[in-house]
Amino acid sequence: MSDGIRCMWMRGGTSKGGYFLADDLPADAAERDAVLLRVMGSPDERQIDGMGGADPLTSKVAVVKRSERDDADVDYLFLQVFVDQAIVTDAQNCGNILAGVGPFAIERGLVAAQDGETEVRIFMENTGQIAIARVSTPGGQVSYVGDARIDGVPGQCAPLPITFADTAGSSCGALLPSGNTVDVIDGIEVTLIDNGMPVVILRAADMGISGQESREELEANDALRARLESIRLQAGPLMNLGDVKDKSVPKMTMVSAATRGGALSTRTFIPHRCHASIGVLGAVSVATAAVLPGSPAAEVASVPEGNRKSLAVEHPIGEMTVILDIDEAGNLGPAALLRTARKLFDGEVFAHNN
Repeated sequence: MSDGIRCMWMRGGTSKGGYFLADDLPADAAERDAVLLRVMGSPDERQIDGMGGADPLTSKVAVVKRSERDDADVDYLFLQVFVDQAIVTDAQNCGNILAGVGPFAIERGLVAAQDGETEVRIFMENTGQIAIARVSTPGGQVSYVGDARIDGVPGQCAPLPITFADTAGSSCGALLPSGNTVDVIDGIEVTLIDNGMPVVILRAADMGISGQESREELEANDALRARLESIRLQAGPLMNLGDVKDKSVPKMTMVSAATRGGALSTRTFIPHRCHASIGVLGAVSVATAAVLPGSPAAEVASVPEGNRKSLAVEHPIGEMTVILDIDEAGNLGPAALLRTARKLFDGEVFAHNN
């Protein structure tokens, strides 16, 4: 494909990437993936010949189309384009890139804007779940201007609340796919959980770290990375994910006591590089584990009383607050988070064959 491809580049939450209408990309998945690899400049650790930012957080794609479902306005497919490998995967969802889907859908005319605020119901194709985004649309136009702040993003932007419904087990078939709150792998207690993102949660102390190390320090710890990967590969089948050697899930989150007034502190590998913060749906899974008695997360977490629990999940550059509703019977309701998004450019990208 030598002609330009219509694309909007957006920051969604603490990630950024290309947003495409499904009709603007090849229908064949293999051809589509080849185009996206060229768009991003992969495989190359600098992605110098493409739009990617040499980091998994900036090498992401949203493919959006009008939905034929009664319960959704648009369908959203998330694709992770690997930086240094010729891999494009739909094995996971992305709640950060999700934040840009509502504004993008309105900008592209897939959803009619209301005056004030527009609700966009998004079917997440990766996991088969629904998210509801509320987009600021004063005068019937998308506005990115506001006073909302999220950690990991400088400045202020319009608030973009997102509610996630029925995310439990969306990738693994059950909230706790192994049937246990605690499993033991390589002698380490773990919680295998999926409340929108498959995550293996383990105590930082059990891995020989404090949990307050920098991203760079953890990435340089080869022994730690080897132990994490050994556990991850064994966790894959237990989480109904099969062989995960070449998959980007499950994520690996090491938890410790909060140090900045939150519920708990996290360091996450996604899966082979240490996350600069934490993914939106990853934070939901971690917060959920924190309310499960006996889990490694619960043992280090400070959890508020009451049926509605606001849990600040600390990460290297701030925190992400997850709101969980739990009924009298202990059943989990929808999780909600505050995100922001901003349009960076709108135009065409080029994927010329070399």
